[in-house]
Amino acid sequence: MTIIYFVLVLGITIMIHELGHFLFAKKAGVRVFEFSLGMGPKIFSFKRKNDETIYAIRLFPIGGFVSMAGEDMEDENVPFNEQLVNKSWFSKFMVMFAGVLFNFLLAIILLFIVGLVNGVPNSKPVIDTIDQNYKISETNVEVNDTIIKINDTKTNTTDMLVLVLQVNNGKTVDMTVKHSDGSIEVIKVEPTLIEKDNETYYAFGFTMSGNYERGIVKSIEYAFTKTVSLLNQMMHIIFYLITGDLSLNSLSGPIGIYNVVGASAAAGLINLVYLTAYLCINVGFVNLIPLPAFDGGRILFLIIEKIKGSRINPKVENMIHSIGLMLLIALMILVSYNDIIKIFN
Repeated sequence: MTIIYFVLVLGITIMIHELGHFLFAKKAGVRVFEFSLGMGPKIFSFKRKNDETIYAIRLFPIGGFVSMAGEDMEDENVPFNEQLVNKSWFSKFMVMFAGVLFNFLLAIILLFIVGLVNGVPNSKPVIDTIDQNYKISETNVEVNDTIIKINDTKTNTTDMLVLVLQVNNGKTVDMTVKHSDGSIEVIKVEPTLIEKDNETYYAFGFTMSGNYERGIVKSIEYAFTKTVSLLNQMMHIIFYLITGDLSLNSLSGPIGIYNVVGASAAAGLINLVYLTAYLCINVGFVNLIPLPAFDGGRILFLIIEKIKGSRINPKVENMIHSIGLMLLIALMILVSYNDIIKIFN
C-alpha cells in the first residue's frame, strides 16, 4: 500500500505541474509532442483522435515532462506559429510559470480540505505547556507567552519556529517573548540533552498551543496563510543551506519521500492530503529557483531577454541548461544516497 500511496502522491504532484505547462502551451497554440508522467522507458502511451500529442506513462515516478516544439530552438519541421520560441514574451512566460502556478493552486485547495476536516490550528507560536524537567522552566518564559524571535530571526508562525530551533539544535538561543501583560523580554534558553531509546537529541521542553477553529472562512484563510508560511520556511531553508547552518543531509529525495508517505498513510488519509499539499508547494518553490534546468532558470532567461531587447543565443542557453540538469542529477544521486544511509542508521 505504501508503494501505491507513494506513486499516487508523487504522481499527483508531478501531473498537476506538467498539466499547467501543457494547458498553457495548448492555449498559446504551441505544438506539444508528448505529455509524460515519469521518466525512463515508456510503459504505456496513447494518442487522442485529431491530436498530435503522445500521452505517456514512464517507468520511474520521479518526474515528468511536456515536450514542446521550439522549446529550446526553432524546429524547421514544425510551422512557425506552432513553436514556443516564436510566441509572444507573455505567452512564453506563462507556459513556463504555469507548472508552478498549478502546484500552488492545488496546494491551496488541498489545505482548504485539510482545514475543513481537521479544523484550523493556531499558527501563532504561543506556548501551551512548559515541562518542569527542562532548563526552560528555570527561566522567565511562561505559558501563554508568544515567541516573537529566536536570536535575530522572526518567528511569526510555528513553521518558522520549528525550523529555527532545528537550525540552532544544541545551542543556547536568545528567545524574544511577548508576555501576557504585553511586555517583551529577551531570555536565554538552553536546550536539554535527552537520551531515549538509544538515541540522543536536544529539546527545549515546551509545547505550542493546540487550539483549533472550524468553518469555511477559517479554512480558506488557513489554506492561503499556510501556503505563504511554508513558502517562507522553504526560503529560509535555502538560506540556511547556503550558509551551512543546514547540511545536505537535511534534504530528502524520492527514497526519503517514500518513508514519509508510509508514515503519513499510517496516520490517516487526511495526512496524505496534507503531505501532497506540502510536496506541491515544495515542487513549485524549487522550480521557481532561478537556476538552469528549473522553470525559474528559463524564466530568468526570459527576463534577461526582455531587459536586453533581444534573444539570448539558443546554443548558449541550451548548454547552460544541460550543465544545470547534470548538476541536478548529481544532487539527486547524493540526496538518494544519504536517504539510504539514514535507513540503515
